[in-house]
Amino acid sequence: MTELIRKAERNDLPELLEIYEQARAFMDANGNHTQWGLNRYPPKELIEKDIRLSRLYVLEREGRPVGAFVLMAGEEPTYRVIEEGGWPSEKPYLTMHRLGSLTGEHGVGDAALGFAEREARRMGLDLRADTHADNKPVQHLLQKHGFRYCGVIRVANGSKRFAYQLELD
Repeated sequence: MTELIRKAERNDLPELLEIYEQARAFMDANGNHTQWGLNRYPPKELIEKDIRLSRLYVLEREGRPVGAFVLMAGEEPTYRVIEEGGWPSEKPYLTMHRLGSLTGEHGVGDAALGFAEREARRMGLDLRADTHADNKPVQHLLQKHGFRYCGVIRVANGSKRFAYQLELD
C-alpha cells in the first residue's frame, strides 16, 4: 500500500470535510458525544485557515486522502494554564490538533504521530497534544506513543481536555 503524508491543499477541502464528518460520527458512536459533535467541529472556515497557514496535513493511501491532522509550532495559548498537574518542561514544542480519519482506515493515528514526532525531532522540539476525557482511543494512542499525561487544560470555550507531552531529545 502506498502511503504519503503531505500538506493539505485547497482542492482537498471536500475530502477533508468528509474525513472530519466521519471522525465526528466515530466519536459519537464510541461515547464521545461532545468533543466535536455539538458544534460540528472543526468548521469549514477553520479547515480553510489551517490550509492557508500550511499547518494541515493529509495522509493519503493509494492517492486518496484518508486522514488529516494539524501540526502547529509555537505557543498554544490554551496550554499556558494547566490544572491538576504540570508540564514536564518548558522546552518549545510542536502541537498536534484535529486528528481524524475515514471510517475503516486503520493506523492513521500511528502514522500521523510518527510523522509529528519526526518533525518535532527535526525542529528540536517536544510534542504536545490534548484530548477530551471521553476520547479513549486518542488517549490510548498517545500513551502508546510514549506521551505522558500532564494534567488538564481548558480550551477556548472553557471545557476541559487531558493534556499530554512527549519529551524528545
